[in-house]
Amino acid sequence: MYEEVITQLRDAYDQSAFKRQQSSIASWKLDERQAYFDLLRIEGKESLLEIGAGPGKDSQFFQDQGIKVVSTDLSPEMVQLCRAKGLEAYEMDFLNLDFPDANFDAVYAINCLLHVPTADLPAVLRAIYRVLKPSGLFFFGVYGGFDSQGIWKEDHHIPKRFFTFYTDDRLLEIVSRTFQLEDFKRIAVPDLSDPDMVFQRLILRKKL
Repeated sequence: MYEEVITQLRDAYDQSAFKRQQSSIASWKLDERQAYFDLLRIEGKESLLEIGAGPGKDSQFFQDQGIKVVSTDLSPEMVQLCRAKGLEAYEMDFLNLDFPDANFDAVYAINCLLHVPTADLPAVLRAIYRVLKPSGLFFFGVYGGFDSQGIWKEDHHIPKRFFTFYTDDRLLEIVSRTFQLEDFKRIAVPDLSDPDMVFQRLILRKKL
């Protein structure tokens, strides 16, 4: 399932790359991004990997703040948009992060890991864990609040994208197998089509 999902996502995000480049970032996302940067600065973190970087807007923010940033995305079109911003960017999917062990102080992933099938999420988390330095920090942000997995029938992307959502308890149970939980926050987002959906923001640390 993972390879099929990744292939469809690559096609969908290649086609939507320009639109995402032109769109603005919601204010609550900017607040969460700033709070994460503030934490990185307090802890003296100097390098960051963003996975699922899209057009690279968040990566550019961190780089502008003096962090050494590497960006990855499975979409070649998104990678080109990242490189156009002066970012070091590579075409990679979640399970194939081609970097040395313990290479980054931090990892940032917002609204990308919700495309990973449930059966593959533990392996993806281990892949992220591998590239983090000891005591490294991982920003993990996804939509969720209920358990669901499959193609989103109302999706406007072509092809339609695959999504996996979790209740808070289930998501926390899965990530705690690999990471130490530093902080968890539920954010109600008023413009979501599903009233039961929230944004789940986790700050995770590589266990020593």
